[in-house]
Amino acid sequence: MRNASHCLRAAAIASLAGAVLATASPAIAQKKYDTGATDAELKIGNIMPYSGPASAYAVIGKTEAAFFNKVNAEGGINGRKINFISYDDGYSPPKAVEQARKLVESDGVLLIFQSLGTPSNSAIMKYMNAKKVPQLFVATGATKFGDPKDFPWTMGWQPNYQSEGRIYAKYLMENHPNGKIGILFQNDDYGKDVMKGLKDGLGDKTSMIIAEVPYETSDPTVDSQIVKLKASGADIFLNIATPKFAAQAIKKVAEIGWKPLQIVNNVSNSLGGVLVPAGLDNATGVLSTAYYKDATDPTWKDDPGFKAWSEFMDKYYPDGNRTDGNTVYGYLVGQTLVQVLKQCGDDLTRENVMKQAANLKLDLDMLLPGISVHTTPTSFYPLQQLQMEKFDGTRWQRFGPVISGEVGG
Repeated sequence: MRNASHCLRAAAIASLAGAVLATASPAIAQKKYDTGATDAELKIGNIMPYSGPASAYAVIGKTEAAFFNKVNAEGGINGRKINFISYDDGYSPPKAVEQARKLVESDGVLLIFQSLGTPSNSAIMKYMNAKKVPQLFVATGATKFGDPKDFPWTMGWQPNYQSEGRIYAKYLMENHPNGKIGILFQNDDYGKDVMKGLKDGLGDKTSMIIAEVPYETSDPTVDSQIVKLKASGADIFLNIATPKFAAQAIKKVAEIGWKPLQIVNNVSNSLGGVLVPAGLDNATGVLSTAYYKDATDPTWKDDPGFKAWSEFMDKYYPDGNRTDGNTVYGYLVGQTLVQVLKQCGDDLTRENVMKQAANLKLDLDMLLPGISVHTTPTSFYPLQQLQMEKFDGTRWQRFGPVISGEVGG
């Protein structure tokens, strides 16, 4: 009897232990971590021009840091806090390479998020892909950052520059078919990418372009370029420049009494960051494109999305410039990353981060109606829609339909 009962007890214990192991194993197996992820935190790297010729964009990094403070205060992502490590590269590609190596090899981040600028991202793209570390939602619309076949660890976020250029071409051909276009462009992949889209969109009407004048980010001003463009006889001015130079250009156009139709590219249409420095009177009538809500537009004062953004600014970034659209941009792209990390669950490997980033369908509360985030394993362009807008001296007024630009290769 003793032997029988002993055997029964042993069998029961073994069975119970097996059941515990059976229930525990899947839970243990679900947790997968790469460097930069633990039960407690997620290390996220960032490279931003806090100094140098593109320092107007520093507000993006500051907004993202504030947004992640909000996420952490509300419990983090699946219980994990975000450790946001952001470094300055001064908009210098060699410095960006140095900071990327530091983030990956010394700080041990899970991914680099929102590194800013076409030159800086171009400089680190091969390194990030060789290391198989996500270079996620880069802060540039350069078309080459949506190439999952050749660079599967790199993904853009904002509408790509070639789509934007094509949208301007469509507008000009429909509304100013006999216009003469003069272009100021940053002499790098960013400036050339917008121009490629414009020329592709114009097709056999590229003869409308009568002047293309480059500037370097090391130039103190673009005054001489604007004088040259006026002298060309252009009556349409396409301003493909980062904020500092875009503001200088708008101001100089007014100073020399040139009266072209002006289009400023999307990355430099911030009211506070560009139009106020340029002079609101000088900027009146300027055209651009939009994909997120303008926080200075009273249209949105009762909008739930605007109210949520406003409460975030009050609590987590009270000294942020609310007239600078980059605060909305930083908020939106922060929300996008949080969604990706939520979708990862407990599989916080770099491979799964990219898998989830490539499977997004997301409506965000500060995007314009009709515009949403959507990615697939073969489409690394989360946003591909824009709407034309015109500055009336006080605020941007949107007009026409939301336009989807075809993505160029």
